[in-house]
Amino acid sequence: MAGIDIPPHLITLESAAWAEQEVGALTVPTAAAVQQAITEHAMATEGLGRYELEMAVKKAVRQP
Repeated sequence: MAGIDIPPHLITLESAAWAEQEVGALTVPTAAAVQQAITEHAMATEGLGRYELEMAVKKAVRQP
């Protein structure tokens, strides 16, 4: 996961989802927005898998 360039908008989306999740209020639209953005970025980036990107984003937000 080292060396993955994570766009700021993915950090922002995941941060919002994590904040909702921490208080037990994660909504489907928030979760769906994160998944869609991660999937779209992974598809646009050659050689980067969605799962790999998702784990890097979560780690960056949850374990800064």
